[in-house]
Amino acid sequence: MVSEVALIGDVERHLLNKIEEEGAIHIALIDPEDVTPKLASTIAEEAEGCQSSAIMIGGTTLVSTMHLDNVVKAVKSAVKIPVILFPNNITGISRYADAIWFMSLLNSSDPYFIAGAQVLGAPLVKKFGLEPIPMGYIIVGEAGAVGVIGRACPIPHNKPELAVAYALAAQYLGMRFIYLEAGSGAKRPVSKEMIRAVKAVLEVPLIVGGGIRTSQHAEDAVAAGSDIIVTGTLLEESSSREEVRERIKKIIEGIKEGVNRRYKR
Repeated sequence: MVSEVALIGDVERHLLNKIEEEGAIHIALIDPEDVTPKLASTIAEEAEGCQSSAIMIGGTTLVSTMHLDNVVKAVKSAVKIPVILFPNNITGISRYADAIWFMSLLNSSDPYFIAGAQVLGAPLVKKFGLEPIPMGYIIVGEAGAVGVIGRACPIPHNKPELAVAYALAAQYLGMRFIYLEAGSGAKRPVSKEMIRAVKAVLEVPLIVGGGIRTSQHAEDAVAAGSDIIVTGTLLEESSSREEVRERIKKIIEGIKEGVNRRYKR
């Protein structure tokens, strides 16, 4: 009988080890539609230099597979940390990455985003030799473009019990990471109350993203229980390499402070 440990690949093991060592980690998200390959590699280099644990590549809108491949190759050539695909559809799969979040948008009203796209994409993941990392994806609050494209029924910020139910369902279905997403560029990040409630019932890592623009946002999310903080828009809006570096440093400082607060309780 195959054990769950045997199913865990190198990238997933890397993430789990980093979480165990550091308490919580940062992953930089790059939307291929918003960057050139050169800018993507610059953001990735700065993220790695600031001790981000991985690079996610993906977005909510459409992009050509050729451009996606070029962005992934540029990032791969620039960094040693893992490059993980964050696909919005089967067109978000590139053979040049290390791994892929094999994710189900759990609160979509369209079965395609719950299991349909996954069925179509699975043979490509196998063919390309990508490491699949099972993840339950849950949209919260205003959601933005991801909510529209994924036909999501976003969970209101003041209904953490609904997020808990979705997260538990994902965990019971065998998904090994849970992602609470407020949407790219969201005005309000996932609430501390929701993060705390969801983390209390989980035995798998919790990812939080969307609307995290300051070190305080990151600190609060980690103190409430987030294991991974994802930032994307914050980095793409930076006007220079130095600004990218400074923004990532501040987010990671917030993560470290959040870990300190968590363990002082």
